Order: sequence, then structure tokens, then C-alpha cells
Amino acid sequence: MAFTVKNEVLIRVYVVLTVIMAVAAAIAWKTFQISTVEGEKWREKGKSLYIKRVPVEAERGNILTEDGNLLATSMPFFDIAFDPNSTGMDSLDWHLHLDSLAFCIATFVDPSFTPGGMREYLREQKQAIREYLQNARNAGKRYILIKRDATIEEKELISSFPLFNLGRYRGGLIILPKYKRQRPFGILANRTIGYVLGDSISVGLEGYFNEELKGEFGTHLMYRVGNDVWIPLENLAGIQPKPGHDIVTVLDMGIQAIVENALQKAMYRHKARYGTAIVMEVKTGAIKAIANLDWKKDGTLWENYNHAVGTLVEPGSTFKVASMLALLEDGFIDLHDSIDLEQGRTIYYDVELEDASPHTLNKTTIERAFAMSSNVGISKLVFENYATKNEAGKYLRRLRKFFLDLPTGIEIHGEPSPYFKRPYTEEDNWSGTTLPWMSIGYELALTPLQLLSFYNAIANNGIYVKPFLVTQVQQYDQTLKKYPVTQVKGRIASKNSIRKVQHLLRAVVDSTYGTAHKFRSDRFSFAGKTGTTQLGYQRLENKTRVRGYQASFAGYFPADDPVYSCFILISNPKEGGYYGSQVALPVFKEIAEKTFRTNLQLYPLVNDKPVALDTRKNLPDYDAGFVPDIKTVLSQLNVPHHDRSDNQWGIIRATHSDSLKIIKRPVANKRVPNVLGMGLRDALFLLENRGLKVEINGRYGRVRQQSIRPGTKAKGQTIWIRLG
Repeated sequence: MAFTVKNEVLIRVYVVLTVIMAVAAAIAWKTFQISTVEGEKWREKGKSLYIKRVPVEAERGNILTEDGNLLATSMPFFDIAFDPNSTGMDSLDWHLHLDSLAFCIATFVDPSFTPGGMREYLREQKQAIREYLQNARNAGKRYILIKRDATIEEKELISSFPLFNLGRYRGGLIILPKYKRQRPFGILANRTIGYVLGDSISVGLEGYFNEELKGEFGTHLMYRVGNDVWIPLENLAGIQPKPGHDIVTVLDMGIQAIVENALQKAMYRHKARYGTAIVMEVKTGAIKAIANLDWKKDGTLWENYNHAVGTLVEPGSTFKVASMLALLEDGFIDLHDSIDLEQGRTIYYDVELEDASPHTLNKTTIERAFAMSSNVGISKLVFENYATKNEAGKYLRRLRKFFLDLPTGIEIHGEPSPYFKRPYTEEDNWSGTTLPWMSIGYELALTPLQLLSFYNAIANNGIYVKPFLVTQVQQYDQTLKKYPVTQVKGRIASKNSIRKVQHLLRAVVDSTYGTAHKFRSDRFSFAGKTGTTQLGYQRLENKTRVRGYQASFAGYFPADDPVYSCFILISNPKEGGYYGSQVALPVFKEIAEKTFRTNLQLYPLVNDKPVALDTRKNLPDYDAGFVPDIKTVLSQLNVPHHDRSDNQWGIIRATHSDSLKIIKRPVANKRVPNVLGMGLRDALFLLENRGLKVEINGRYGRVRQQSIRPGTKAKGQTIWIRLG
């Protein structure tokens, strides 16, 4: 009996175990079937109903000039769509508004649709609602695009359409905001302002200050209704994006327009490969203008690359001033010393070096050799004082003290470091001819901005200031961060050496043998150095092959008390000459002249000494008007005066003591006032407030005559006044 019970229990256990194993096998098979056999089907089904948080773009901050002009701003645009399956929409609203909605869309949004055609299209969507619902809406249309990239005005118009004006849920209107970057000044400083594309491409100020400008993205729960089509999930709000901060630049768009226009004309005139121009404020290092022009495929000019910041070039003769400053600082020369120019030709280790322009000069002063840009003269000075003494390292160390070996740190990504060969190294291909060629701007490389920063230090009496573009970060006109002027402690050279180099740069312009003398101006003074660089040159056995030229000019103005430094570089001009004095210098002069005309700080003061007051006959007399305005003007002009009017309206009288007094001008409420001696604004205010109709003769000046006698009762008459 016990054996029978035991067997019965075992049988039951085996049955239960078998069932469990069968269920487990079934589950395993189903799991395998769902994940592997039917996996793609269920993954696609899941995607079609996928709900996720979608990033919501923040409004990007503005890029501004110091005076508040917009250089870059984000304008709102909208993708507007229609959800005919919105859960808040009922059939009564649909049928009531369908005809008029179709008419509005066809008429105001897309005239290519006829009202009847749009009505049928919308009706088809409505008729399919049941099918959409029964198939979990993943096969139905929940999104009908009405207009892409609508402006604010277009959005307001479409939102007012029948049915749409019932709102998001009842009317099915979907509005998805987005932003587009706009640059009101077009090409002006376009590359410097820059842009950002995704996470990989960031250019100019937009790229450098992207963290400050981009703001914080928000999120919104979105519901996928088709291939890459998402609509906001109903009744659920997201995280609102935070707008970005604004950055304030030091760019002056008046100077920028002058620079861009002058450079553009030179590019067309000389058919050059590219051109760049920079204007910097001497005392602060603020970049007031920066232009870069390249050719597009259609033959027009555009800012494709920031050559001023990112292109290393052999500077050529504009580098000679660095060699002269090194020689002066090391005490090797004085400007009145003599140098043999050998009639413009000399030999270094069987390699001939010649001056750019033929001449027959032998011995001359160092000052003249520099002003006429003698390659022979400058190279011999450096060769004799450094190379023959195996002191190339001393020369390079001196250049480092001028900060010529360092990038400027300008707020734009992609600035390369300057290139200088290491003395006597095989890796840098140092040879016996390296130092004489380096002294005149070859076998080394700088960006235009790096070289201008050096010239700016010379203009600033030896004080090097870091060039910069942005002065502050702000939000809602409140300053969040300021970027102060960065001035390097000490001077790049002694005051005496700087003064002598400044004299050399003046001689280039003022002396009759200077390379810039032909462009000397009687209206303003400037100083600087021309440069002409051979591009792609090859030293062959019996000649040097040149593939093109680079014209440049570096300088500052006014020469006596510099306000701006400026650098012009035009690469590979093909027409109208190729020398710096022919191609780059005219651009510099045009920029300087036009900047001079529009900038009062460049003019010398004419009232910096005390002057005697005008005699009584030249003081204003019998001028009348609103007393607070009169007192404000006289106070601003520092004219002594006494107010005895005790009234809102007064008249100025000159006294015998070279001062003025303001006496009362009576004005009655219902009478024609005396407006003689008043300006037009005050006269019109008084006359029209008494119901008089005013006719005016004359275009400017004060009231000299009035047709109705003062004190006459005002009855809405027409009064004539004459200005003069």
C-alpha cells in the first residue's frame, strides 16, 4: 500500500514537472519568435507609436556692435500643419468650417489649390478618421503641412482661419516654431561673424562664443505620426528653452563698409586671387573692421575664408621694420649710418639678391635704404651684424621680444602660430642664405593680424595690446561678463628705438625717395611700409622662377598721434601692377581718407585753448522760446546767463558785460501769441494749441514775421509766419 501511494505521488510530480517544462518551452519559443522571427515587425510597430522628448531649439543670442546695431540675430519662423484627427475636434465643427477653411487655404496660402480641390482633400482625411483610429493611427494621417517657414505675419493670418481659430486641440492647428539666423549687414564682416552648423562646424564669433549664444535647449513630448513626422503630445507641457546671451563686439560698421568697399574695388581692378584688410584701434587693440574677399564660381565676391586670421603668408618687405627694430635695439646701427647698396645687387653664397626696382646707388644712409625698401641694404645689415658672428639666435630672440612668434589669441578658432626657422637646424632647412632672406620677410610666415599687431605696438609707442573683437556678454541689456583691454607689461623695445622706427615709417611716405611718397596726402598724415612678396619662387641655376606676387601695406594714421592701424594684403594681382605701392597702398589711403572724413576724433582740436567771449554784437539777441530749452543750450555752450523770466516762455537779450539775460515773454491763453524770434517747433506749439491754422513761408531759421498782431483774440484764423 505504501508503495502504491509513493508511486502515485511520483507520477503526479512527473506530470507537474512535464507541464512546467512544456510551458517553459512554449515561453522560450514565443520569446525567440517575437525577438528573432517577428522582431523587425514589432520594432517597427513600436517605432510608429514611439513617444519621446524632442529637443526644442532655444532662441540664439544676438551679436551686436557697441552702438547696438544687429550683426546677427535669430528670426522666428514656423512650420504650420493641420491634425484632422485631433481628439478635441468634433464633426459639427469640421462640417461647419470645412468649406471656408478650404477657401482660405487655397486663397491665402497656396493659390495652386482650388477651393473645391482642397475641400475634397480635407474631406478624404476626415473620412479616413475611423480607419486611422482602428489601426492605432499609425497608418493614418495626423499631419497635413499647411506652410513651411511661415513668418510671424503669415502665422497670425493662418491662425485666424475658420476651424484653425478654435485652437490646437479643437481646431487641429499645429504650430512648430524654429529660428533662422539673419545677418542684416550681408557680406560685411560675414566670415568674422561666422556660423555654426550642427556639432562639427563652428566658424567666427558664432563658433567661438557658441556656448554663450546658443542658450539652453528645452524639451517637448512629441508623438510620432509618420516617417520623421512628430506632433506635440496633447495636454502635456515640456521644459521651456532658455534664450542665449548676447555678445557685444567692437566692430564699427561704418568703418567696415569703407574697408569692404575699398577692398572690393581693388579685387575687381586687379583681378586678384583674394584680399584682406584689417583696421585696429591703436590704444586698445579693438578690431574696428576686418574684411576678407574671395571669388565665387559665379564671378562675384564673397567672404569665404578669414585670411586675416587664418592664412600664414611670407610678409615680404613689411617685415623689414622688425629687422630694423632688432638692429636698433641691439645697438648695431643708427639711421644716419651708411650702407653700400651695390647698385641693387649682392651675392650670398653664390645666390644673387637684388632690389625690386633697378637703381645705381652705392653708398647711402640706412634711413634712405629703408624708405626705398632696399632688399640689399636691409639684408646686408642683418647679415653683417648677426650671420657673420654666428648670432642668428640673437636675432630670433629679439623677434620673440616683439611677440612676433606668438598667435594673437583673437576670438576666432583656427589661428595658426607664426613660423620661424630654428637657427642652424637641418630639420628646418637652415642655410647660409636663410638669415638675409628672413630679414626681408621670406622663409618665415605670419598671419596678417599677427603682423598688424606688431605695427600697432609701434604706433602705440612700443606698448603691445592684444587684438580683440568682443567687449562683453550681456542679457536683456545687463552685462554678465566684460572683456577688458589686455596690455602687455612693458614695451616691445626702448622708447628711443621705437621713435626711430616711427621716423623710418614716416620717411616711407614723406621723403621723395619713399615707396609711398606718391600717395602722400595734404589732408592727413600717415606712416607705414609697402610690401611686395614673390609667391612660389624657385631658385634655379641662372634665375629665380616666380609664380605670382603678393601686395601689402601696413601702417597707421594720423602719423603724429595714431588712432588706427591698418593692414592690407592682396594676393596674386593679375592686372594693374603687383607692387604694394600700386595695389595695396591705394586701398589703405582710401580707407584712411574716408575714415578721416567720418570720424571727428581724427581731427586736431581747434578750441583746445581758452577763447574770449563774443562781443555783444555777435551774441544772440531777441531769440525767443521755451525757457528750459534755452537754459540747457546756453549751459552746454558755457555761455554766462541770468534767468529773469519767471515763466515758461522767454526772450534772450544781450548785455553789455558779454553775457545774456532771459526775460519774460507773456503768452495769453485765448489770444494770438507773439512768436517772433522763436523756432518753428515752439511757434507751432503755441499757435496750434490756440486753434490757429498755420501756413509757413521759408524753410529754416526763426520766425521773422507773423500775419496776425499778437494779442488778437484767437478764433481759429489762418496765420502766416515767415522763417528767416
